[in-house]
Amino acid sequence: MDLGIKGKKALVCASSQGLGLACATSLAQEGCIVYINGRDAEKVKKVAAQLAQDTGAVVHGVAADITTETGRAALLAACPEPDILINNNAGPSPGKLADWDHDQWIEALESNMLAPALLIRAVVPGMRARKFGRIINITSAMVKQPRTRMALSTGARAGLTAFAKSVSLDVAVDNVTINNMLPERIDTDRQRFMAERMMKDLGVDMQEARRRIADGIAAKRFGTPKEFGDTCAYLCSMQASFISGQNLQLDGGSYPGLI
Repeated sequence: MDLGIKGKKALVCASSQGLGLACATSLAQEGCIVYINGRDAEKVKKVAAQLAQDTGAVVHGVAADITTETGRAALLAACPEPDILINNNAGPSPGKLADWDHDQWIEALESNMLAPALLIRAVVPGMRARKFGRIINITSAMVKQPRTRMALSTGARAGLTAFAKSVSLDVAVDNVTINNMLPERIDTDRQRFMAERMMKDLGVDMQEARRRIADGIAAKRFGTPKEFGDTCAYLCSMQASFISGQNLQLDGGSYPGLI
């Protein structure tokens, strides 16, 4: 299927690894001009070059911390008129209520709500004027199924979800869509980190930790980065122009609710 986005400019935040890189890869394979981002300049340069070599796409690397005004300005200076914006950022570590003081709340909100909201604010006017825009926020399955130890992340991401829904109602008339992807147990370094925590807490090896995590998924396996990235690319397609304001869970069928 031709997704109709060849030549579109795609700005993908936090994309030198993990889910961001998965999305950048799928968009590059569709012929987008991709701008990848990370804080480590050497890593970003290396990943951008490798992605261009692997896909034949035009790929630019932008080293910037998107939680700062300076970082966001650098990203938008490199790609001032993106057709596609993929918001992504690392979430806070699991914890408990007593751990989360004022500074930690501010850090979580800056990273997982305010940074993406401000990038949306910056790019939406141009998208509306050009009558095309696709915005994807990578959030978390915890937004719809909160868990105690993830409450700091969930609180910030739920705020972004509400903001995105509000804006999506206003911009749909101009062929600008805003959707959220809610991953759970996609096989990236984040899942290795979670497995390592289990190894430490329960005294099991890596294989057993991964087995226990996968056993909690209805599909009994981890999701793949390619599955995630290709879903992102589809939501950015011409064919997906009637899908907006939605929360799409990529969780192997694990969510028990109806909506």
